[in-house]
Amino acid sequence: MCGIVGYLGNRDCTSVLMDGLEKLEYRGYDSAGIAVFEGREIKTVKTRGKLSAMREKLEREGKPSGHCGIGHTRWATHGEPSDINSHPHSNGRVTIVHNGIIENYAELKEFLTEQGYTFLSQTDSEVVACLLDYYYAERNPLHAITETLKELRGSYALGMIFKDFPDRVYAARRGSPLIVGMGSGEGFIASDIPAFLKYTKEYVLLDDNEIVRLDNDGTRFFDVHGKPVTKDVQTAEWDVEQAQKCGFPHYMLKEIHEQPDVVQKTLDSLVKDGVPDLTGIGLTDDMLRGFQRVYITACGTAMYAGIVAKYAIEKLARVPVAVEIASEFRYMDPIVGEGDLVIVVSQSGETADTKAALELAKSRGAKTLAVVNVKYSAIARLADICINTLAGLEIAVASTKAYSVQIVSLYLLAFRFAYARGIISENELKRLTAQLEKTPETIRSVIEHSDECQFAASQLINTETLFFIGRGFDYALSLEGSLKLKEISYIHSEAYAAGELKHGTISLIEQNIPVITIATQRHVLEKTISNMEEVKARGAYIIALCRKGTTFADGTVDLKLELDFGELDDMLVPLPTVCALQLIAYYSSVLRGNDPDKPRNLAKSVTTE
Repeated sequence: MCGIVGYLGNRDCTSVLMDGLEKLEYRGYDSAGIAVFEGREIKTVKTRGKLSAMREKLEREGKPSGHCGIGHTRWATHGEPSDINSHPHSNGRVTIVHNGIIENYAELKEFLTEQGYTFLSQTDSEVVACLLDYYYAERNPLHAITETLKELRGSYALGMIFKDFPDRVYAARRGSPLIVGMGSGEGFIASDIPAFLKYTKEYVLLDDNEIVRLDNDGTRFFDVHGKPVTKDVQTAEWDVEQAQKCGFPHYMLKEIHEQPDVVQKTLDSLVKDGVPDLTGIGLTDDMLRGFQRVYITACGTAMYAGIVAKYAIEKLARVPVAVEIASEFRYMDPIVGEGDLVIVVSQSGETADTKAALELAKSRGAKTLAVVNVKYSAIARLADICINTLAGLEIAVASTKAYSVQIVSLYLLAFRFAYARGIISENELKRLTAQLEKTPETIRSVIEHSDECQFAASQLINTETLFFIGRGFDYALSLEGSLKLKEISYIHSEAYAAGELKHGTISLIEQNIPVITIATQRHVLEKTISNMEEVKARGAYIIALCRKGTTFADGTVDLKLELDFGELDDMLVPLPTVCALQLIAYYSSVLRGNDPDKPRNLAKSVTTE
């Protein structure tokens, strides 16, 4: 959540900052602002609302003209969205932008008030600007920063400029991502690579408790004590095209269409000679044989990928798997330790609750495996073992292709787990892998029938509540389908195990309430049909997603979406089926007049508790 950019160089700073903030819109925000040196004066422009409002204000009030500055998109935590609470914050000598939470801001604010400081905003961030000024008595920015960081509790990424130094940008981080772009004769700071990708692919990862200074002599790095440190320069694998819509009306639709290719790339990276090969990431069969229990912990969509993985691992490897919400796992005092495998799943690799769950698991002696889409992320670097999924840049807030590559990776883990433990033979291992390698084409087939998904969405636009039901893998998938629909269409939606609906919740079924039934699992198909008939008898409007050729009794189904999976194993059917659910959610959002890329109140990367 929130986005930071900073620039020092010969380009027009305002243009660079606004372009960078636009590339970070996917992170979620409710206000925006920039601060740019005009000569030796800092000009700040900020406003509540979207970047379009910011651009209008710049046209109206005049664009700052300079070559050094910082910018921010804010997602409100302390204080409502407003012009005053927007970043940057300044006290005259120091101007800052901040992502994260300062946990001890109240006591710091009380101290600073006693020192004569006054506060305009309700934010915790303004406290940082004043504290920097307090330690700036010697007019030494680095000293002010190191002393300030000693006082702060919580998480932060900070971009800072000092009025006495119009050719410098400083930044620091702890627990919130910040990346340094290394251009030719110019430097950048940003919350994520897309903010500066059009200017340079070279970057440096700023680690916790490190500080960076951009100036005309180059880029320098320091530890929390102000001592110089040496950093490795890396090259981004993404390109500018991945950060563009490429003719699609929305990033979400583009990313849905990219799923066959990214699933294939992920398979290619983890399959060798027709079987899953995890030795390249440091996971051996001996290690897999030694695990007695598995925990999967994640948030949102990543957690629902974990539920699919639970079903697959338990079915194939016969190992008990518990799936826990990361924010609960970290506080429930879990019985976890040596001999356990804890799998953490995160698209961004920076999710605060998931990162904390990982740290807890490591502290208790468990082996940790991260499944992430950003190989330079904090979670990727903290985990003992890491599967780097290859979804590429995902910009839409609602995750689509990242979910698909997560479950592909976890399927392969389940296959290898079962083989390592002697539950399945090598021939079965190869058969399952070959089945999974068919899914890119099956996914493509489903996406090609998007018109049917659009028609299904058109039947939902006037409803305000609906239900998803399914059994087994279909239930695991219905959880993700329900989340996807509610987060971008704003239709209230709940997912239930089909057999559980009658234990209370069926009382909510009224005339014409939509019930989306996922009915792809052949061994429980008759049971699922029975549950469909139960809700149909109470007036529900039934939309069924099923295998091609599935038949239902007359009058049971109002709208049937037949998906051609060929002979794909039932266990793997969630991969192509989720694409249909994503398309239904996407078209429901568009038909209701929403922006599916930037749903209200949501952020792509949740780096606060």
